[in-house]
Amino acid sequence: MTGQFILKKPQAGKSPITGFLLEYLVFFAILLLVIVTAAVEPNFLTAQNFTNLMRQFGPLSFVALGMTFIIIGGFIDLSVPGIISLVAIITLSLVDSVGEAGAMMAGLVLGASLGCLNGTVLVVSGASTQAKALFITFGMSQLYGAVALFYTGGRSMNRTLIAHPMPITAALGTGMVGFLSLSFVVFLFFLAMLYIFQSRTLPGRYINYTGGNIVAAELSGIPTKRIMVSIYAICGFMAAVCAIMLFSRVTVTTPTVGAGFERDAIMSVVVGGTSLMGGKGSVLRTMLGVSLVVLMSNCMNLLGVQTHLQEVLRGAILVTAIWLDHRRHR
Repeated sequence: MTGQFILKKPQAGKSPITGFLLEYLVFFAILLLVIVTAAVEPNFLTAQNFTNLMRQFGPLSFVALGMTFIIIGGFIDLSVPGIISLVAIITLSLVDSVGEAGAMMAGLVLGASLGCLNGTVLVVSGASTQAKALFITFGMSQLYGAVALFYTGGRSMNRTLIAHPMPITAALGTGMVGFLSLSFVVFLFFLAMLYIFQSRTLPGRYINYTGGNIVAAELSGIPTKRIMVSIYAICGFMAAVCAIMLFSRVTVTTPTVGAGFERDAIMSVVVGGTSLMGGKGSVLRTMLGVSLVVLMSNCMNLLGVQTHLQEVLRGAILVTAIWLDHRRHR
């Protein structure tokens, strides 16, 4: 019997330098952005702008941390705008009746509950892919946004008109701890907690296994359905934290205040290095992605870039980040 030998063409791998640049591109992008803006705009390196950067870091960073677990788990969540809008409206409306602290607790519970509802709907409908989750969570966002509009009759809410005192909100909006804003300190707290959860606990590792291969994870005994509900609950809770931080910074809240956060959150997570394919990522890398997005927005505002051009640049960065993610994991 004559044996046959099949010669396979060796696959061309990327060079070590190319791999290093792709892996740490976000560092170089942040460094380049800081150098160029500091050279062009002297106000960029002032203490006042540094404080503004920390406060701008707040709302988006919380959503991005929650979205990190969704994407690592192999899914996507477009319900974030609806959750933020509904939680902001409900929380402010409850301040006069249950007090500021009680209203905030109710808002956090509402956010986590809406996230659980998202995960439950996905489990019941058998949605086990990112594409299915995309359409379902988009529909849920429309539902939550409609409830917020119905609840307020389409009107905005001004927190300065609320009779009950709101010292916690005022502190979160303008308070400082040393040279750091209070909102940034709160972010660091959640970052530390979620990092410990992701890297030091079994459920945190289960999320990576589920995102890497949900079928293999289920066959290995990992409760993938509970993991799905859990990651959406985390994202809903963090979206509620974002809502509270958001109306702490601004005086007027509308039923559409959460619009656009899902795009910037996904962009921050992917730019930070979390794979859209699932199974790989870190909340620490997401912090870098948020830093780039916030720095970019701050720099464009200082340089007087028009709003519509800023939207074009954000879209281009998102497309580039997805392309680079594909290159990294080819």
